[in-house]
Amino acid sequence: MIKITNSKFLNEDDIDIRFIRASGPGGQHVNKVESAVQIKFDAKNCEFIDDEMYKRLRQLCGSKMTADGIIVITSSETRSQTRNRDDVIERLVQILKQSAIKPKLRKKTKPSLASKKRRLESKKRTSTLKKTRSNKIID
Repeated sequence: MIKITNSKFLNEDDIDIRFIRASGPGGQHVNKVESAVQIKFDAKNCEFIDDEMYKRLRQLCGSKMTADGIIVITSSETRSQTRNRDDVIERLVQILKQSAIKPKLRKKTKPSLASKKRRLESKKRTSTLKKTRSNKIID
C-alpha cells in the first residue's frame, strides 16, 4: 500500500509496471537490457478517486492521461531499472497528492468606502496635475 493522503491509499496491484528498452546511446548494453520503466494506472476505475479528484487529475496529467482515463508515465533517467521504477512511482504519487488537494474557493469582497475615496482622490489629483501641464491660455 502506497500512502497518498491520510485517508487514501494506493494498492500496488492497481499499477501495471512494464520494463522496456531505453532509447539513446549506450552501446551493446542498451540493446539487451530493459532498464526503462513504464507504468499504467487506471484512474477512472480506481475506488478512492471521486469525480472531483478525477477532474483535477485529468487537468494535471494532460497528455499523460489517455481518453480512457489511464495514466501512462515512463522513465529512463538512470541506467538502473529499480531507480527508474521508484522514480515513476514517486511521480505518480506526487500527481495523485496534488489532485487530492481541494482548491480553496475565493470569497467575493467589495472594496471598502475608504479605499473608494482614496481612489477617487488620487484620480482628482492626477486630473488637476495634467490640466496644469497644458499650454492653453484661459481668459
